[in-house]
Amino acid sequence: MRLLQLSSAQGPAECELAVTKALQTLQAEAEAAGVSLSILEDSAGHNRDTFSSVLLALEGERSEQLASQWNGSLLWICQSPYRPTHGRKNWYFGAKVFAPPAPTLAGEICFEFVRASGPGGQHVNKTDSAVRATHKGSGFSVKVQSERSQHANKRLAVALIGQKLAQHADDTQAAQRMDRRLFHHQIERGNPIRTFRGMRFIEE
Repeated sequence: MRLLQLSSAQGPAECELAVTKALQTLQAEAEAAGVSLSILEDSAGHNRDTFSSVLLALEGERSEQLASQWNGSLLWICQSPYRPTHGRKNWYFGAKVFAPPAPTLAGEICFEFVRASGPGGQHVNKTDSAVRATHKGSGFSVKVQSERSQHANKRLAVALIGQKLAQHADDTQAAQRMDRRLFHHQIERGNPIRTFRGMRFIEE
């Protein structure tokens, strides 16, 4: 399993649209590669049906390879659909891969199986398939209900807790070292690992 986070890096609405288009492209690539993709968390963008950030779980034999193809600075070249007269056409956003959690992490987590909520049809409404996980040491708590089985949701919950612990460690180090750039606050403008062009989001 690999966790992959797509982020607009606090960029404008165009960067959020780029994240959304990248998510659609990544979903198609995952399907073609036989990789299972689950959305663990997302943050809505300023415009309807867009995202400022999306955290994904990739599982399958080629998950590591697929995740590595997105890890880094990304560029979308397109005239702004929101501001047609705007001179800027280069919209940078980014992706970051998080390593899978340590095998011992599950022993540090308390699990509670609860009834899933929200849309999902009769299956979601009638089964206690959702998992609420709490890390004993930090108090971090997550609820996962993206999958139909308790086992799958439990595995994703462990991964999500691991990601939060890793991000917390990064934030702590960043506070001690002011010159370290946090992923959501700044990404490299230049040398993108992948470049896409136009509203059809075609890769160059």
